[in-house]
Parts: sequence; C-alpha cells; structure tokens
Amino acid sequence: MAKIGRLSTKGSVLLLCDIQEKFRPTIFQFTNIVSNAARLLQACRILSIPQILTEQYPKGLGPTVPELGAEGLKPHTKTSFSMLTESVESALKSLGDPQQVILCGIEAQACIACTTYDLVERGMEVHIVADAVSSRSQTDRLFALSRLKQSGAFLTTTEGVLLQLVQDAKHPNFKEVPVHLSVSHILIHHHHILTGL
Repeated sequence: MAKIGRLSTKGSVLLLCDIQEKFRPTIFQFTNIVSNAARLLQACRILSIPQILTEQYPKGLGPTVPELGAEGLKPHTKTSFSMLTESVESALKSLGDPQQVILCGIEAQACIACTTYDLVERGMEVHIVADAVSSRSQTDRLFALSRLKQSGAFLTTTEGVLLQLVQDAKHPNFKEVPVHLSVSHILIHHHHILTGL
C-alpha cells in the first residue's frame, strides 16, 4: 500500500532548521514562519514529541531567534546544508530512530531540501510544514516545495500537523495544543452535537 503519511505522536520527531537572527531581514514572511514553527514546537512539547534544533554557522548567522521559544533545546551547530550531521544522527539514534519527521525552518532550497533528500533516501517519512518553511525569495520557496514533493515528501501546514497529531477533540491535551481557536471551537461544537452535550 502506498504511504498515506498519517502522522502519529509515536515515532515522530520535530526538526527545526536554522531559524536564526541573520535571516530576519531577508527571509520571505519571516515573522509568520517563526510563529508557526513556535506553535509546532509548543505542541510537540505538550504531546511529548522530541525536538531537534540546528544552527548553520552561528558565528556568522547568529543564534536561534528568541521568539521561537527554543530555550532548553541545545542547538546542533553545522556547516553542511543537511541537518543530518553526526551529532543529529546520534540524537536520532538515542530517540530510537523515529521514522516520521516533521520539518520546518530555513531555507527551503538549501538546508530543507538537502535534509529532505537525506531522510527520504533512508526510507523515512518527511512532512514539510509549508507555512513554517521559507527562503529569501518566494520563487525559490515555491519551487523547492514543489521539487521536494516530487522526491516523496509530504507537504502540509502547521494547522494540518496539529490537528492530525491530536486526532480528536476528546484528546486529553486538545485544549493546550496551539490550534487556531476558530478551528478548536468548531471541533468542540461538533463534538457536543455528536455526543449530545
């Protein structure tokens, strides 16, 4: 059966790629990208999905931006475009080799692309969160996403990931997960109609 790409909280890992200060003025939709990545990080913490953070040459590109809320995550520094450095590899091993990766960050045609190729080549399922991934130019961003889809990655959105991970308005952590309120209200409303509450 073809992989349908149903995300699960078991065996998943969140990869946060190079969301650093020097990118702030040049990356298309930077503020939105960071705020969506922050929501994913918050949700993964609540749902006990492990998170791995990288920084590309921090001496030149600066630290991870504070509004990501990644304090407490030790960044893996790198110079390669792929996130799969030796230290990230060993972190994945120590997590029991998760097979589903939720991937977000910067830049789509560079580090996101190289990381995706490496992961897909290993037979891992890669979910690229399109509204939490960007580049300096919208053209590079869009064509990179389209190209990565051709390589077998699943393209999704922040909201899509959060709702898929929670699955049900009865989920014990549903109200804590940063799903947009309008969506959670609709789900709770439907749940009440269905259960007669």
